[in-house]
Amino acid sequence: MTTVELGALEQSFNTVVEQLRSGLNPGEHFTLTLTSEQSQFTRFNHARVRQTGTVCDGILRLKLMHDQRSSYQDFPFTGEVDIDRQEAQQVLYALRQEVAQLPENPYLILPSGRETSRELHSGKLLATERVPSTILPAVADLDFTGIYSAGLVIRGYADSMGQKHWFATDTYSLDYSLFTDQGQAVKGTIAGSEWDQSAYTAKIEQSREQLNRLTKAAKPMQRGQYRTYLAPAAVAELVAMLSWGGVSEASYRQGGSCFAALRRGEKKLSPKFHLKENFTQGLVPRFNELGEVAPAELPLIVAGELVTLLISSKTAKEYSLNANGATHDEGLRSPELAIGDLPSDRILAELDTGLYVSNLHYLNWSDRPTGRITGMTRYACFWVENGEVVAPIENLRFDDSLYQFWGENLVALTNVQEFIPDVGTYEHRNLGGVWVPGMIVDNLTYTL
Repeated sequence: MTTVELGALEQSFNTVVEQLRSGLNPGEHFTLTLTSEQSQFTRFNHARVRQTGTVCDGILRLKLMHDQRSSYQDFPFTGEVDIDRQEAQQVLYALRQEVAQLPENPYLILPSGRETSRELHSGKLLATERVPSTILPAVADLDFTGIYSAGLVIRGYADSMGQKHWFATDTYSLDYSLFTDQGQAVKGTIAGSEWDQSAYTAKIEQSREQLNRLTKAAKPMQRGQYRTYLAPAAVAELVAMLSWGGVSEASYRQGGSCFAALRRGEKKLSPKFHLKENFTQGLVPRFNELGEVAPAELPLIVAGELVTLLISSKTAKEYSLNANGATHDEGLRSPELAIGDLPSDRILAELDTGLYVSNLHYLNWSDRPTGRITGMTRYACFWVENGEVVAPIENLRFDDSLYQFWGENLVALTNVQEFIPDVGTYEHRNLGGVWVPGMIVDNLTYTL
């Protein structure tokens, strides 16, 4: 797929949709989803450009449903009308032969409704040729490694019932690390739809300060419980765990949700804890793989009390519930954790003595029914005494329950949020991320 104007891509998509609708046999239904991008990727190593290039890609997924049976197939989307129409026709024919041989699915959800939407978010991204000259001067004296990803990302949906959604946005992300001569690292991310040079410079200066602190000898830590400040990047990792057996109604019904005890009223979270899905930023499309549109804001936990879980149409059908626009996996798409009242310049003073944790990784459930999560500290983490950073720490494993660190042990949340982007590019550039503050907790448990 070569670079194609946005209007031509939308026109080709619409043409394919109309052809599929007109070519259906009686009793057949379809859904068609589009994942497309025109992205620039620039990889840096030792503060030099090591690789750069562009990716223009598009994938259509056609799902055909008939007689309580369904199957799907992916095929390329080129933006060339004649090519896309011909490919869609061939795929429809192949699926028709396949569906007839498959067993019935009692929980198959057919498309319904007549909703349509069209969102276009134009950004102000760096021109391709300006990326090195804009990013590298600020880090020329550092061991700087990272990847800059930017460009147009498109998501589309249409079905046999007349629903159609089109979402296109310009976004960028810079995911980087700075290294000391001894191999310790500081990690940072910056993302958005408009490049902000002052924000980038400030972020690099903050990372420089942490890098300088890493040159001191690491302080060995004993296992135990420590008062801890978790920076937004670390909090984002914890929030991400909730998409894995946390906020899913199906998971709760099947006995696997970490929030089962909260729902039954057996345990509580802190009244400071507020979690919601917030689509008002326009970072991700509100429609799901069935064309259903989620509310602009959907409170999940308010003041520590569970309001609702994410309910897909399949779960709603299986358990006689009302769906709320969730995707089939019932995971978070645009989560936001509310701020508190702790000023950023008071973090160390409020922490007083304890651990400053910048990042976490390798998270997993150690006991999901009780909300216990385990993982490792990562990158620039420090021991703090009397409000002053004393020394970096060696890597630690934590293992604690969210009913503790988001419950009675939650001391404070910062009064500002940070956007932590989803920088995944495994099959395509991911959209969105999470808005989170930093937080201070008492007695976080470290086991190794």
